[in-house]
Amino acid sequence: MYPRKLTRQVISDPDYPVVETKAGKLRGLVVEGAFIFRGIKYAKAKRFHLPEPVEPWEGVKEAIIYGPVSPEFSTGIANDEYNVPHFHYPQDEDCQYINVWTQSIDRNAKKPVMVWIHGGQWVTGSGIELYAYDGEEISAWGDVVFVSLNHRLNVIGYTDFGKYGDEYKYSGNAGLADLVMALEWVRDNIEAFGGDPNNVTIMGQSGGGGKVRALFNTPAADGLYHKAIIQSGAHAGDGDGTLEESQYLAERILAHLNIAPENVKTVEKVPYYKLARAATEAQKDVAEKFGHSFMWGAVKDDEYFLGQPVLYGWRPEVKNIPLIIGTCLGEFDNNYARTLIPKALDDWTEEEKAEQLKAKYGDKADAVVEAFKKAYPGRNTAGALFIGDWYRLGAYEVVARRVKDGCAPTYNYLLTLMAPLNKGTVPWHNMEEAYVFHNAQYLEASYIPGVSEELQDIMTGAWVAFAKTGDPNHAGMPIWHPEDGSAMATMIFDRDTHMVYDHDKELMSFFSGVRATGPRAAVKLGGGPRQSL
Repeated sequence: MYPRKLTRQVISDPDYPVVETKAGKLRGLVVEGAFIFRGIKYAKAKRFHLPEPVEPWEGVKEAIIYGPVSPEFSTGIANDEYNVPHFHYPQDEDCQYINVWTQSIDRNAKKPVMVWIHGGQWVTGSGIELYAYDGEEISAWGDVVFVSLNHRLNVIGYTDFGKYGDEYKYSGNAGLADLVMALEWVRDNIEAFGGDPNNVTIMGQSGGGGKVRALFNTPAADGLYHKAIIQSGAHAGDGDGTLEESQYLAERILAHLNIAPENVKTVEKVPYYKLARAATEAQKDVAEKFGHSFMWGAVKDDEYFLGQPVLYGWRPEVKNIPLIIGTCLGEFDNNYARTLIPKALDDWTEEEKAEQLKAKYGDKADAVVEAFKKAYPGRNTAGALFIGDWYRLGAYEVVARRVKDGCAPTYNYLLTLMAPLNKGTVPWHNMEEAYVFHNAQYLEASYIPGVSEELQDIMTGAWVAFAKTGDPNHAGMPIWHPEDGSAMATMIFDRDTHMVYDHDKELMSFFSGVRATGPRAAVKLGGGPRQSL
C-alpha cells in the first residue's frame, strides 16, 4: 500500500506479534508500535455457494501480505486515476480475506471496531483498492481497530441459480453472504486484536455504502454491527435486483455457455474469463427482456435479503442503529463541460458560464443559478454545473425514511471543499475518503496545506467519535445535530465547517422536479417527516 515512511522499522519475528484466533494462530507486523495483520482468510466458498468457515490449522500462519481480491470483468486505468489513485492487486475467486490495523493485541483492550466495505458498484474494487483505504493512520490517530475486507463481486457474487437446485438457493446473494461471514469473523475473533465485538461500526462508500444499506435488511447480519456509515452510497430512486431478473440472467449465462440446465454444476468449473464474457452477453438479454439495464447487486428474495430499507422500511431489529450518511458536492457530475471549456472555473467568462448553464438546464438555467446562490453564497456560479444531485437526493430519501420509521439518530453531511486541482475543482466521488481515513495529506490532487490537516482532524474525529459512542460530536468541531424531521440538518465540511438547515432544499426540489435524466425519481422535500417515493 501507499508508504508512509521509507525509514520506519517494521518487525515480524517468528513469535511476535502473534494472536490466536478461533481457527488458529496468526503472525503479523509491528510498525512503529502498532500492529498490522494482512490477508487473513475469513471464509472459503465454492462458486455460487454460501461461504463456510475456514478449517482450523496447527502452528502459526503468516498474515503479512494482502490476500487476492475478487475477479473483475476488466481492470483498466481509471480516468480519475490522478485524483483517486488506485492500488491494483492479483485477483482470484478465492478472495475472502480480511485485514486488521490495531494499536493493541490485548484481549481486554476493548477498542471500537470500524469495518470498511469497499465501493465499485458491486462489480469491481477491493478492500485495498484505493490509497485512501489504508487503515494504518485512522487506527493510530483514532485508537480504533480498523478492518477492511474482500468479497465476491459481479457474476460470482450476485447471480441467482436457485431454480436449478437448493444448493444454489442463495447464490444471488453470495457476495452479501461473504460480508455477513466477515462480520461473524469479527464477532468471533476481534478480541484477539484488541477490539470490542459489541461495538462494531460498518462503513462503506459508493457501492460499499449500498452494501451497508443492504445489510440493514439482511437478517443474517442482525446483531453483528451496532452503528453504520454510508458515504455517497444512496441514489435517488434506488431499487433492488429482482429474483426474476437474476434468474433470467442465470438462464442466459448457461445458454451462452452452451450448458444444458441438467448439467448446471458445470458452470462451477468454467474459467472465470469465459463466465464473465457470458455474463456480459446475458446482461444484454436481461435489458432487452425487461426494458432496462441490469445492475449487479443484492437480489431481493424475501428471505436472505429483504430489499432496500428506504423502500421497505427499517425493521425493528435495526431501528436502534445510529447512522451517518452524506455525499460530496460534485460526485460524478464533476466532468461536465470541462472538455468544452478546458480551463479553471475562475477563468470562465460570464458568457461562457451562461452558455454552459443554458446548454445543460435550458430555460431553467436562471432558476438553477439563483437556487445555487442561495445554497452556496459566494461560490462561483459555474459550480451549478457540477451538483451531484442524484446522490444528494438519495441521502434525502434515506434520512426521510428513517425519520418516518422512528429510527435512531441519523446524521447527514455534505463535503463542499473545493480541491486545488485545475485551480479549483468541485469535490468528486471518493474525495471524502482521504479525509475520513486521516490520509488527506497523502493525496496530492486534493491536498491543501493547512486546510487538509485541519479538516481531516474534524472529519476523522467525527467518524471515530461516532464509532466509539454513536454520536459524531467532538471538541474539535461545531455541534452536529441529527435530523429531526423539521428541516434537513446537514453538516457542511469545508474550510469553515458549519451546520445548515434546508440550505439546498430549493435547489434539490428543482432537480427532483425537472431534471429527470438517468435513473432519477422525484423526492418530496417538505416540512415535517418526509416520505420518499
